[in-house]
Amino acid sequence: MLPSAESLEGKPVPQVTFKARPGDQWRDITTDELFKGKTVVVFALPGAYTPTCSSAHLPRYNELAPVMRDNGVDDVICITVNDPFVVNEWQRSQEADNITMIPDGNGDFSEAMGLLVDKRELGFGKRSWRYSMLVKDGIVDKIFIEPDKEGDPFEVSDADTMLRHINPDAKPQEPVVMFSKPGCPFCARAKAVLKARGITFTDISQDQKISTSVLRAVSGEMTWPQVFIGGQRIGGAEAVEAHFAPASAPAASDSPAAA
Repeated sequence: MLPSAESLEGKPVPQVTFKARPGDQWRDITTDELFKGKTVVVFALPGAYTPTCSSAHLPRYNELAPVMRDNGVDDVICITVNDPFVVNEWQRSQEADNITMIPDGNGDFSEAMGLLVDKRELGFGKRSWRYSMLVKDGIVDKIFIEPDKEGDPFEVSDADTMLRHINPDAKPQEPVVMFSKPGCPFCARAKAVLKARGITFTDISQDQKISTSVLRAVSGEMTWPQVFIGGQRIGGAEAVEAHFAPASAPAASDSPAAA
């Protein structure tokens, strides 16, 4: 039986030492290092590369992490019962640069939380139940635990629910998509603008078999890049710079990349 949220809120997180490989170097990371003196959002999930975790849970937290930081959160942590090599590769493949990935390889943290579950029927062994929590100075301030029912419920531990708890008036970032071309300097400029502002975006590159005709059909333009925010076309590098520049700071002029 899973613990109730009420039984965990107001309690300290477990004291655990995680075996991790940040920067592909072995390092022990303690619970105190992650939580002491900080406000931290944690989301835990059954496993790297699994469908819901890869398509929704991790990507949306990565997208909303900058907004959470703007609202008083020091770090956003993903905990999963996988080894450090799998966790690091999953983070790279997901381009989840806004998330601190913590491998709970032996399941020690998940077990101490009372949220380690048996997934042997799927060939997974012991894995974490799906949940999220807001931790303040090592104390569980709020926790959202998925209901104890068949399958892999994903109803309350999502990033939007957590953001609403942190600040009901917070405005999530509109989805950002860039159509880019390998080797294009203007694409690099546009990406630099977005990254400098902590904006998460989906990069749809020409090397993914996106032709100029597809670009024109979507944007009405034949030059790279083309950036869309919330369904609205912003345009190329110069337009992106102008979109985010202060009103008194005009963007530098450029020439569009050839198709």
